[in-house]
Amino acid sequence: MSHLPVIIGFGGVNAAGRSSGFQSFRRTVLNNLPQQEQTRTLISLACMMGLLKPEQDQWQTKDNQLLNDDAAAEFVRQQVLENTLIRKTHPNLFDTEGLPANSKLNIEQEQNEPLSFTIRQRNLPETIPANWDIKELPAGKVRVTIQGSFEALVPDKKQAQVKASAQIPTGFNPGDFYRSVHHPRGLQMAVFAASDMLGNTGLDWDSVKSKLRPDQMAVYAGNSIGQLDQFGWGGLLQSFTAGKRATSKQMPLGYGQMPADFINAYVLGSVGATAGHLGACASFLYNLQAAVSDIRSGRRRLAVVGTSDAPITPEIIEGFRVMGALADDASLMALDALEKLTDADYQKACRPFAENCGFTMAEGAQYLMLTDDTLALELGAQIFGSVPDVFVNADGYKKSISAPGIGNYLTLAKSAALVKSILGEESLQKHSYVHAHGTSTPKNRVTESHVLNEVAKAFSIKSWPIAAIKCYVGHSQGTAAGDQAISALGTWACNMIPGIATTEKVADDVYQSNLEFSRQAIDLTERRMDTAFINAKGFGGNNATGVIFSPEVTLSMLAKKHGQQAIRDWENKVTHIREQAAQYLHQADQGQYRIVYHFGDQQVLEGPELEITDQEISIPGYAKSVSLQLDNPFQDMT
Repeated sequence: MSHLPVIIGFGGVNAAGRSSGFQSFRRTVLNNLPQQEQTRTLISLACMMGLLKPEQDQWQTKDNQLLNDDAAAEFVRQQVLENTLIRKTHPNLFDTEGLPANSKLNIEQEQNEPLSFTIRQRNLPETIPANWDIKELPAGKVRVTIQGSFEALVPDKKQAQVKASAQIPTGFNPGDFYRSVHHPRGLQMAVFAASDMLGNTGLDWDSVKSKLRPDQMAVYAGNSIGQLDQFGWGGLLQSFTAGKRATSKQMPLGYGQMPADFINAYVLGSVGATAGHLGACASFLYNLQAAVSDIRSGRRRLAVVGTSDAPITPEIIEGFRVMGALADDASLMALDALEKLTDADYQKACRPFAENCGFTMAEGAQYLMLTDDTLALELGAQIFGSVPDVFVNADGYKKSISAPGIGNYLTLAKSAALVKSILGEESLQKHSYVHAHGTSTPKNRVTESHVLNEVAKAFSIKSWPIAAIKCYVGHSQGTAAGDQAISALGTWACNMIPGIATTEKVADDVYQSNLEFSRQAIDLTERRMDTAFINAKGFGGNNATGVIFSPEVTLSMLAKKHGQQAIRDWENKVTHIREQAAQYLHQADQGQYRIVYHFGDQQVLEGPELEITDQEISIPGYAKSVSLQLDNPFQDMT
């Protein structure tokens, strides 16, 4: 029997805002929304950013004004627009005008006169240079006399060469909503995103767990770089050279699989399968592929998939800049023949498929909850779409690790072929579109457009709509495809595909004979979309394409398999679930979040509490046991 992986919940955060309730999607299409929806979006983002809070059925500003909906939206509009999406990096991450640095000096003696100074004895280096003479003084001090030359590092400040980034909305700090002491920013975002996902499902998690054996669920989540801020490996690696102590938490919390480990240990309490799959920019799709494979095979009935990346640090940005990958200030000025960049110039730094100069670093965390189709109906869960498959292929032999290759042709072509076989040729040709990787580098605009165009021609797609949301939310590395997937769900909720707003003209070297690039949002009120292709061209040859079916297609497939009575029963249940989700979203829109973080408030199991027989393992807190009645998978060999 077939099992269709169904999306029953999603949550997260990126530069456009919160994922649940399609807040972040609505921010990317703000000007195309009805006035009431614009007002709702602006107010909810302002509450997230600490600019407004609810008070007496009105909205209270920081200076204690009480405003109605329309007045409040107008009051915060400019602040919200300037402090979301791509923009100049805010000092709450780091000061782009004065990055801490050290300058190395070679100091020579003048006229053979030794240099002498006094310091505390405890500040002496552990290894005393050979040309240092040390004399002890009272009060724990020493006099140092240096003969000859020596080297010194002097604290300095440097101006960042890349100042554009896509950080989460300014003023929002996910760590403020739970006990996040010593947690790297990426893990704070992961806890928020997974909690947002749970609230958005409208389901009671304990009730969901009671319907599953503990090993019938899985969490696949990670990131592409690890945690490299001061609370993770960044602080660990800086400790010696910065003259600081390493902490006991920096090493373990820096691992790339922590966005899964944290969710298992502190949010879901899962003892099921777990992994953090790594595939550069395709990492989200790698984790999604693992979940889809498990559910389709029947190995798991529920899976949580996610990634969380917080790479906006001076060191990471500098690493990508020296590769020539980023839109630095000098290149942006040259691109537009400017002498100086304004805030408005930074906001259009990322220009997919246009004349461009590099991508824009971003942070983001996105999580999906998927179940098999039977469980989705049994739970009465909301159905946001389904994922029939994810295809992954490498590039084969390469000239260099960063050079383009052939893997993405395979992943996209196989995805298109799958849709053709399931939904038919007409659905593929007229009712599908692509969320391109669309990084905004000169190389990507050529190579990816060729992939898209050639596949379109092969399947007789005359005008394939192309979305490229990095123009709004930047490139969040391993989470990039998660941003695209969440945007795809928003398209079906709001009936529009985001335009590529920063691309005023498609570059001359972009292949587009069979593609549709639009600067404006594409209205779908009279144009059905069955499928969204989520494309990723990852560094090193990590290519992936995911296929997402619309809620309507998903329900049609479920009705054919389970019958109309099963759908009617589901419809009776889902009304209550939607009401529960709406309550969560109402609170979240007011900046009141239900962060799930169980640390010391749940029963921690270490082994002796288990009941083990040769048939099953019973775990306290789980309604069902883990079955040990396993079939022999090699009956033809034993």
